[in-house]
Amino acid sequence: MRRDIFQAIADPTRRAIIALIAVQAMTPNAIAENFNSTRQAVSKHLRILAECELVKQEQQGREIYYSLEIEKMKEIDKWLEQYRAIWEAQFNQLDNVLIKLKNQKK
Repeated sequence: MRRDIFQAIADPTRRAIIALIAVQAMTPNAIAENFNSTRQAVSKHLRILAECELVKQEQQGREIYYSLEIEKMKEIDKWLEQYRAIWEAQFNQLDNVLIKLKNQKK
C-alpha cells in the first residue's frame, strides 16, 4: 500500500526530519545524530518520506544525501489553503466581538 503525504507528515519524527533537511541536504547518519533512535529507525522514516516523494536522494560519491522536495510540500500548502480563509474569517469575527466588548467597557 502506497502512503500519501499526509500519512508521512503525521509522524513527529518525520516532521522533524523534514525540518532538518529543509535547511540543507544531509546523509542518513547526520540525520540520525539528531534523534534518540537507531540509524535503522531513521532509515525507515526516510524510506517513507521518499515513497511519498517528500524527500529526494542524491548520490555524492559513496554517500547518499537527502533533501526536501519543495514541489511536493506545495501539495500540503494547497490543501491547507482551503482552510486559511475559514480560519481568517473566524479570527476576524472574534476580533470584532473583542472590539465591541472593549468599547462597551469604556
